[in-house]
Amino acid sequence: MHFFEAIFLGLVQGLTEFLPVSSSAHLRIVGVFLPGAEDPGAAFTAITQIGTEAAVIIFFWRDIVRIIGHWCRSLVGRVPRDDPDARMGWLIIVGSIPIVVLGLLFQDQIETVFRSLWLVAGMLIFFGVLLGIADAVGSQRRKLNDLTIGHGLIYGIAQSFALIPGVSRSGGTITAGLFMGYERAAAARYAFLLAIPAVLGSGLYQLYKSIAKPCVAGATGCTPEVFSLGETALATVIAFVVALVVIKFFMGWISKHSFLPFVIYRVALGAVLLVLLSTGVIPAV
Repeated sequence: MHFFEAIFLGLVQGLTEFLPVSSSAHLRIVGVFLPGAEDPGAAFTAITQIGTEAAVIIFFWRDIVRIIGHWCRSLVGRVPRDDPDARMGWLIIVGSIPIVVLGLLFQDQIETVFRSLWLVAGMLIFFGVLLGIADAVGSQRRKLNDLTIGHGLIYGIAQSFALIPGVSRSGGTITAGLFMGYERAAAARYAFLLAIPAVLGSGLYQLYKSIAKPCVAGATGCTPEVFSLGETALATVIAFVVALVVIKFFMGWISKHSFLPFVIYRVALGAVLLVLLSTGVIPAV
């Protein structure tokens, strides 16, 4: 049983999901130092993210209900198609297309080679530096009402890079938004709303696979999950509770501060990880 490990990883997931530091990278790294030194796995990561996305839904509940309502009514002409909330519904749909397509195309790599700690370290540093540059040079004048279909696709492509641990779903999309001139809060708000379909879809799919097609030891073509469904459920609940606190903090932080502390943290963590890998202290796989 991995009861206490699941609790700890749930805390890590909740603390890091909304910060631009990559929750999947942290779960991958922390797993190496837990008893047994095992990768928690892509399924565990995806399912626990259901908890953090539930926190997003609660935090943005009024926005989500309004967007869905206006989008549905716009389909039957009861709300103008250029209504801001109806447009946001379409922009979330359009922005979700890239990660759905790439997630299906690279499903095997997501669960195997993309989880190499060498790659994780590189992504932490590279996208950390990229976030710092975007935060420094972006005009930060555009608001959510300035979103276009083209910008939505760019956001979506940036989000799809988060299929690689170390990139960060929020970090990648916020970086794209900053480069396009959006305000920090606007970029983060759209990034969080955009993540809901992708994260819930991925998490529910992995949950279905774990229940309907469990992988057993010795079977070919799959690697058994480290955590049971019960342990994963516990981690998901903990991630949900912690994420509610973190998302409130983060939305308040970015309205007054830069992303520099997160940039420094990402680069430092990536550098330490490279040293540990180079010296053989931890394995890459």
